[in-house]
Formats: sequence, structure tokens, C-alpha cells
Amino acid sequence: MKQKKYIYTNILVLIFIALSLFLVGRGHMIDIFYLLILAVLGILGYKFYHKTTRVKDVPIDVPRLSREKESHYIKEGMTQDEIIFFRQTMAETKKQIEQLSHNMESVAKLKAINLRYDTLKASKGLFKELVRDPKKLHLADHFLYHHLPNIVELTNKYIEINNHDIKTKNTYTVLNDSAVAIEEASILISQDYVNFVSDDIDDIEVEISIAKQNVNRDKRYTDDDDLFEEDF
Repeated sequence: MKQKKYIYTNILVLIFIALSLFLVGRGHMIDIFYLLILAVLGILGYKFYHKTTRVKDVPIDVPRLSREKESHYIKEGMTQDEIIFFRQTMAETKKQIEQLSHNMESVAKLKAINLRYDTLKASKGLFKELVRDPKKLHLADHFLYHHLPNIVELTNKYIEINNHDIKTKNTYTVLNDSAVAIEEASILISQDYVNFVSDDIDDIEVEISIAKQNVNRDKRYTDDDDLFEEDF
């Protein structure tokens, strides 16, 4: 709707300009009030154009909502608007984690950072926890809107600089500083995960204490690949 508005406004401005040129060409004087109207319409057209033509770099691909997940979200007490917002957020987060995974596997230095701080494991684990408990989305706002986007951008820049054919002393200094920043961002993401699951950890510790009394109790382990919930 907004896009149509700026299109119509620009068309109207063009008509006025054409009419003005026509009148000037025929020797008619244009009224000052008319010029003011023309200027206002031009400004409005400009604002509408820049406001409505801003698009995201990459469109968010939100998968089809399964009945199982829809039922899960409804049971969590979420409204339709909340479900839509949550799934759009998770789609963007998934895209960023996939980019981070690609980046971390591209350079030996980034691989080492990932192994040291479990950056991807923490990111994927937090993603899974959010899908399991979507009403806690607000508790992960630092991870979703600051720490994750920041480390993706940092690793993008690191790879870009690292791929330079010719590296100077300054290049290596920048790479070193970038690596330090990436490590700091990794620590923050790990802390985000720990903070998010802190209540669960307390519960698990209690369960472990009880479990020790039963030596026959089954133990289950989660594979790393399962940490990244595909369906949301």
C-alpha cells in the first residue's frame, strides 16, 4: 500500500513538472503558491520512496508451520501474531547460525576459537531451547539481536581480510584484533546459553542426585547434530 502511495505521488510530481515546463515554454508565469505545492509533493515523494524501498539484504525463508509445532505453540499460550513473530525471528536466527557455522569452518583460526569456546554448540543449543520454550524468547534478546549478529559480522570481516592476496603488518594486526573480538563474542554467546538454561541446570542437578541412588537408571546423550532444531 505504501509503495503505491509513493508511486502515485511521484507520478503526480512528474505531471506537475511537465505542466510547469509547458507553461514556462509558452511564456506563462507560475504562481509562487503553485511552486510551494510542487516542492512539498516532491519532498513527500522522496520520503515515500526511501521509506518503502528499503528491503532486507536476504529475504527470510520461513518454513511451513507443521500441525505439531502449531499445537505446541498454542499449548504454550501464544497468539497467532506471537507465533508469526517468533517463527520469523527463529528463521533469521537459523540463517545467521548457518552462516556462522560456514565461517567457523572456513579458517583454521576460527575453527580453533569454536573448539575452545563451543561457540556453535552454544548457539545451536540456545536455538533448540527457544524452540522448546518459545515464551522465553525475551530472555535471549542479547543473543538474538546483539551477540549472534555481531559475531557473524566479525567472522565475515575476518574471512574477507584473511583472503587478501597481499598481507602487510597492519593486516596481521587487524586480523589479530578481530580474532580477539571474536573470542570475546564467543564468550558472551556461551554465557547467554548458560544463563538461559540455568534453571534447567538446577533441576538437572537435583535429578542427578536422585539418579545416583539407582545404578540401573538409563543414561541418554544428545548428539551435537540434534542441537540445531530444524523444525520450528
